[in-house]
Amino acid sequence: MNPNDVIVKPVISEKTTDLMSKNKYVFRVPMKANKKMVSAAVKAIFGVQPERVNMIVVRGKTRRIRFQVGRRAAWKKAIVTLKAGEKIEIFESK
Repeated sequence: MNPNDVIVKPVISEKTTDLMSKNKYVFRVPMKANKKMVSAAVKAIFGVQPERVNMIVVRGKTRRIRFQVGRRAAWKKAIVTLKAGEKIEIFESK
């Protein structure tokens, strides 16, 4: 897989912005991706060495639209912890 296909997009929320102060960054990844693929993709795209990668499968929520019941799609997120002193410049605000 191409590194740009492994990292779909960053997840930006209050919780993930708080994690950035602890050197942890959260990305949305494909369901097929594993820890080694995510680690290699972060190293190739951002030029930083990940210390560890945690993966979480977020289950799709049940949603009701009028009289029909449906589900959102499940997705996978990766929490990447970087070594001390390293950071991804794109996420840092000025």
